[in-house]
Amino acid sequence: MKQILFSGMIGLFLTLIGTPLLIKLLARKGYGQFIRDDGPRDHHSKRGTPTMGGIAFILATLIAYALTKVITSSNPSFSGVLVLFLMAGMGLVGFLDDYIKIVKQRSLGLRAKAKMAGQLIVGIAFAVLSLQFADLRGQTPASDRLSFTQDFGWQIGPVLFVIWALFMILAMSNGVNLTDGLDGLATGASVMVFGAYTFIGIWQYQESCANAISAGPACYEVRDPLDLAVVASALMGACFGFLWWNTSPAKIFMGDTGSLALGGALAGLAICSRTELLMAVLGGLFVLITMSVVIQVGSFRLTGKRVFRMAPLQHHFELKGWSEVLVVVRFWIIQGMCVIVGLGLFYGGWQAAK
Repeated sequence: MKQILFSGMIGLFLTLIGTPLLIKLLARKGYGQFIRDDGPRDHHSKRGTPTMGGIAFILATLIAYALTKVITSSNPSFSGVLVLFLMAGMGLVGFLDDYIKIVKQRSLGLRAKAKMAGQLIVGIAFAVLSLQFADLRGQTPASDRLSFTQDFGWQIGPVLFVIWALFMILAMSNGVNLTDGLDGLATGASVMVFGAYTFIGIWQYQESCANAISAGPACYEVRDPLDLAVVASALMGACFGFLWWNTSPAKIFMGDTGSLALGGALAGLAICSRTELLMAVLGGLFVLITMSVVIQVGSFRLTGKRVFRMAPLQHHFELKGWSEVLVVVRFWIIQGMCVIVGLGLFYGGWQAAK
């Protein structure tokens, strides 16, 4: 358990002291946010705010994980490394997108096909590798069965699993990306979900089927639950520290660098902890905001009418007169309730299996 405490504290410390240094560096180079003209008018004052802040918590998470392993003299796990690979890989795609936006001074960075290709390459590599590296019990970081609070149903095979994993990775990364429209909104919501996965990893470790003494009918067949908790804790701490600088009025934005990385990390944790469908509940705010875009686009194409004043959903409430801080806090409350319900379902699944 020391690993979990160390990784969270190191991640928090690094972003608290590292983010202002990154802000100065980005400001000196003129890497400021480009604001869309068709967005809420209040956002125009944010033009020029340093972006690509995701670099801060990506590096903090990687360093926190590595230092934790050195301090505790423990070995990294394949599951933990793969989740970090997915986070960093998606972050790299987002970085290229942000960099092109800044250099060419346009609201669209990478071309859609290039951005999708980058996400697919990283996602496929993660999905394929996650079915390798079996331990002595034959458990791999991921399973080719669907999961809610644990694996269930028939094996879907490696090909369908890769497709399913890609869907989850793309859905979560783009869901966080859509949520990242107001100061601190996506960062604060992510902190809550990473906190939930820290708890889930600890619980799965204590109730692991690998533990011959305490293993029971409700035990968890997860390859490296404790190390997944270490990764989740590092992410939670790093995002918490970044939130200090990202909350309203934001001194820095995470950009696509951060939002794609966070979405990838969330999907990776869900896949490796065998809680894939539960992620839709734990990350309920990301799902809600993504669905608002789907509904808006679908309604306009079918009927020529818009359901919301503007999508994603947070901008709809801004245009209704809610202040940015009010929207963020209320959406955090919604996300908090989603996490509570998700953890309740997780615990209920364990109780039902006993």
